[in-house]
Amino acid sequence: MNIESLLDLALQIQQIPAPTFNEALRAEFIRAHFQSEGLADVQIDHAGNVLARLPGNSSNHPLIVSAHLDTVFPLETDLSSQRNGDRITAPGIGDNSLGVAALFGILWQLREQKADLSNEVWFAANVCEEGLGDLRGMRALVDRFGGNVKGYLVLEGMAFGHVYNRGTGVRRYKIIVRTAGGHSWSDYGKPSAIHELSGLVTRLAEIKLPASPRTTLNVGKITGGTSINTIAPEAQLELDLRSEDESILQGLVRQVEELVAGMKKPGVGWEMQAIGNRPAGFISADHPLIQTALSSLTQLGVEPALTIGSTDANIPFSKGYPAVVLGVTTGGGAHTSKEFIDISPIEKGLTHLVDVVTRLAQ
Repeated sequence: MNIESLLDLALQIQQIPAPTFNEALRAEFIRAHFQSEGLADVQIDHAGNVLARLPGNSSNHPLIVSAHLDTVFPLETDLSSQRNGDRITAPGIGDNSLGVAALFGILWQLREQKADLSNEVWFAANVCEEGLGDLRGMRALVDRFGGNVKGYLVLEGMAFGHVYNRGTGVRRYKIIVRTAGGHSWSDYGKPSAIHELSGLVTRLAEIKLPASPRTTLNVGKITGGTSINTIAPEAQLELDLRSEDESILQGLVRQVEELVAGMKKPGVGWEMQAIGNRPAGFISADHPLIQTALSSLTQLGVEPALTIGSTDANIPFSKGYPAVVLGVTTGGGAHTSKEFIDISPIEKGLTHLVDVVTRLAQ
């Protein structure tokens, strides 16, 4: 197992900017590498996902192995990397350049082991997992392959030791306030969009959320106003709502809608736009796919942790399709310029992934 080759490929991928909705250059790089590996049916689909097929003895019930191409970092981000001892630090190296590179690591190992696969394996480097991508890439994959699969195996670079069998539900909204605006002195007393929006934020922060099932609310971004001496004619915020329970999430959405409706008054216009919907879902811990992943980790001497998260797997989970999220290594600093991966666990992480793929495809 050549870990250095895998790391070299991960760094090549990491050096190609790929913010959500701008994954085309990285996608083309992966497409060319799929072709150079001699895989079948190499293609970029209508959503921008890159796919390739490793033939098996049967085309029925394929196994889909995916890793998202996109990152949270803007195009102008400094993507410099640094290797110190057992650590590589670089923006996006673990989320998810290493995950994408692992598609090839799995392929290399299957070929080295001369694995005889009963079921074909489709490798997919998909788009739009991060931010406001709304899992568009995975939605396209699930629309294409449906539930007639061995499963959807989703790779995340820094999740080694964790087995995701549940998807956190997420709803995202943009809330916009509009007023006539005016001069801060001569028009004082007229409603300000910023003041009105700030009032809403205060009320949002007062909502009592259950600790279990875990439920969260976050105003992640506020913009608006014209100048320091202008009554703001427009302001907006972006709101992220999450819960482990879909019904509780829907109830929280209704609370927010009622708060917005209660803020309406003459001269103040409100608009609430849905900008993201990641449906909650799960498969039982007793499902053979999950049991395969858990037992494989145990046999490697790793204590597995069943967990929940908001990932590409939310889409198949929400439809009741078999899916699981697994990791390549450990790391930290995700979504920051100091993001890092640990090198030493990669060999065991890749062994785990290859074992799971081999068991499922046989």
